[in-house]
Amino acid sequence: MNILVLRAGDPVDEVLARRGDFAQWIASTVGGAWKGGWKVHDVRTDDPLPRALDAAAFIITGSSSSVTEKAPWMLRTCELIRVLVDAKRPLFGICFGHQLMAEAFGGRVTKNPRGREIGTVRVERLAGEAEDPLFEGIPMAFEASATHVDSVETVPSGARVLASTSLDPVAAFAIGESARAVQFHPEVDADVLRGYVKARSPAIRAEGLDADAILAGVREAPHAQALLRNFVRRFVG
Repeated sequence: MNILVLRAGDPVDEVLARRGDFAQWIASTVGGAWKGGWKVHDVRTDDPLPRALDAAAFIITGSSSSVTEKAPWMLRTCELIRVLVDAKRPLFGICFGHQLMAEAFGGRVTKNPRGREIGTVRVERLAGEAEDPLFEGIPMAFEASATHVDSVETVPSGARVLASTSLDPVAAFAIGESARAVQFHPEVDADVLRGYVKARSPAIRAEGLDADAILAGVREAPHAQALLRNFVRRFVG
């Protein structure tokens, strides 16, 4: 069986040319935790969407698109998300994927009123959700790579918020038995994140933020990367 990466976007051009795409980063981060194969399906195309039993697990990538656009391909993917969760298939959403999973079940996604979150950020796990298997072996506070403007403002009914940051109260959530989502990027290393900060520097400065300080503060985030391996080990097996 394969893990199927549902590609919802592409990295910024400079990083894509130098380091490859989201699916490559995800597979590299998971590493030996998964012995099966990998496949990619671009959900932005008109190709038929996969079925629930077509893969051992599904991972939805980030995207420069906004869930608030409600484009037809996003609505189709929301339908797939509901099917996967109802079928109890392992599903993991990253950034845009996190937001789309919330949208699929009636959550609300908006431009984050607290502003852009980019760089190495501190993630705080919620004490009441400390036993979730996604966070096995992860400290109650850890660092993660982030770059996003939108955020989940209202979680879906039945979802459990697992973690937050200073700018995002919903940094991770669980829905159903086997679906998890994170607003940050566990597949992104420090080199890739620096590329994003440099690419977004004009917008960062226009918003009154210190791009140089954000760049200088970028660090590796091994605990966040471990979440992808935990997802594979504990939910996919």
